[in-house]
Amino acid sequence: MSACCGPDRTGTDLPEAHAGTAADRTGPAGEDCGPGPDLLERLSAAAGSELRFAGLPGGTFRMGAEDPLAYAEDGEGPVRTVSVDPFAIATTTVTVAQFAAFVAATEHRTDAEAHGTSLVFTALLPAKVRAASPTVVATPWWQEVAGACWFEPEGPGSRVDDRVDHPVTHVSQRDAAAYAGWVGARLPTETEWEYAARGGLDQQPYPWGAERTPGGEVRMNTFSGEFPDGPTGPVGTVAAEAFPPNGYGLHNMTGNVWEWTVSPFRATDQRPVLRGGSYMCHASYCRRYRTSARTAVTADTSLGHTGFRLAVTTG
Repeated sequence: MSACCGPDRTGTDLPEAHAGTAADRTGPAGEDCGPGPDLLERLSAAAGSELRFAGLPGGTFRMGAEDPLAYAEDGEGPVRTVSVDPFAIATTTVTVAQFAAFVAATEHRTDAEAHGTSLVFTALLPAKVRAASPTVVATPWWQEVAGACWFEPEGPGSRVDDRVDHPVTHVSQRDAAAYAGWVGARLPTETEWEYAARGGLDQQPYPWGAERTPGGEVRMNTFSGEFPDGPTGPVGTVAAEAFPPNGYGLHNMTGNVWEWTVSPFRATDQRPVLRGGSYMCHASYCRRYRTSARTAVTADTSLGHTGFRLAVTTG
């Protein structure tokens, strides 16, 4: 597993000199600088805020990969036949609008808000914020930004009004589980996630088949250009319904944002597994935009390229 996919909040990954605290998100009168009722009303009223699920029959499939694209050190292999009970899974990741409705109803405060900081890809930051935010030494394309959170994804002053249909980001696994409980759903297991991502195909690296860009067609949101400082296209999230769905009707199972699961990375490593890759993945350093690819961070970690989708037990 590579730390390039996202540093842990807990442990030694973050710059010690800038450990975030709840005080970082309080105003002069000591009041929490939350999203505010006007913003919540505007975001949660956005069109398309309803949840949609696809029912999957379950059965057996071949999980994992051992092909040349796979990372053996991540535990992608061996390929094994596994069984999955029937379940339903959301056709998209949870969006900004959907998460705003949850916060408006519950006053949930995310881990990023409580800590006072979150991790942002340096290419997304204005020069002033970039200069003021410490970098993660081992992965300098990550910066710890004071005040970055789900409704201010690049720090104070940034907004998500033009991203209401994009995946919500800067949410920890605990935030994702809280949302899931509110709607009567849950996070998927890693096995369920991969079964769904494959869309009924056997041992294909992408949700649509063997080629990353069949006929030159781009089918997922990943980094283009020279990583990390030379992008040749837009950087950041796209709409949760962008790009055609896979065979099960599911959008963006690879690329766009990493997605939380409930499964541990290994028996000896209880950090939750993330699946799917993100807009930061690039063939030159990280091929984790595939159906079998995996990484992990601590449950309280929040990142600007991580979101979640929901599952429901039906069997």
